[in-house]
Amino acid sequence: MATITVLGAGSWGTALAILLAKNGHSVILWGRNSSQLTSMEQQRCNSFYIPDVRFPDNLKTEVNFSKAVKPADYILIAIPSNGFRELLQQLEPFKKPIIWATKGIEPGSRKMLHQVIAEELGPNIPSALLTGPSFAKEVAQGLPTAVVIASINEPFADKVIQLFVNPYFRPYYCADIVGAEIGGAGKNVLAIAAGICDGLHFGANSRSALITRGLNEITQLGTVLGGKPETFTGLSGLGDLLLTCTDDLSRNRRFGLALGHGETADEAFAKIGQVVEGADNVTQVFQLAQDHGVAMPITEHIYKILQNDMTPMQAVESLFARELTAE
Repeated sequence: MATITVLGAGSWGTALAILLAKNGHSVILWGRNSSQLTSMEQQRCNSFYIPDVRFPDNLKTEVNFSKAVKPADYILIAIPSNGFRELLQQLEPFKKPIIWATKGIEPGSRKMLHQVIAEELGPNIPSALLTGPSFAKEVAQGLPTAVVIASINEPFADKVIQLFVNPYFRPYYCADIVGAEIGGAGKNVLAIAAGICDGLHFGANSRSALITRGLNEITQLGTVLGGKPETFTGLSGLGDLLLTCTDDLSRNRRFGLALGHGETADEAFAKIGQVVEGADNVTQVFQLAQDHGVAMPITEHIYKILQNDMTPMQAVESLFARELTAE
């Protein structure tokens, strides 16, 4: 059994901490909000995000960053992508193997997170990405889930898989770190589009077309960046896309629904009360596509909606007015 420190006490970090503790590991959960952590320790649950699942006895919270990290055999990062580099800089003195469950692209630099890890911790630090179709609440409740552990370091990935695997949580190895990361970043943006589509009451035809064409967009960008086409039809591509586009547990989908109903972005953010990763990442995905000459019309129109350059209905009209082409 290992000692694993989870950095990020939101819904996803909490769910993974519960899973690992149920697997018998010693788990330390750290977050930036010390008062929330204190409350979690007292109540033995995360009443803010997953109130109905109690913490196992071997899951402890720690408000002090150094005390949380020092005992760890592995560090699991589950924070929004906009704070990823800063957290890695705090980790640099400790030289711990890294698992990250953050999906997205770094704002500004438009770098994938495995590139940020190499820059901040060196290219030889063992690291792996946990990604795929997995809602935090269902993982915490122990509902059957399949995910991907992506890494260029297969022996390390095998160790990570053994940390997580149990009768209801099945990880698959993937060597294509680029494809896995682009799938996770792109699906968040497309889930906003799917939410808008349903918020406008366009029906199942529209949603299925959007998911299919959206997958095509992600695949084109990912393969240009070096990802493998087959990755995008797997769990970290199509699987994650279907999950976030079709179920209201997805914050990105709920954000899109609110926009489709006529609410402003600020109103939607306030209603959801958590980070909407797709809204943060749409600029990065769209600009990355432009950098590499990849046409991503759905992503482009979501970007324009969030820039207040278009209404959702204008975006739909613009998409359908595009020149006809072969599929």
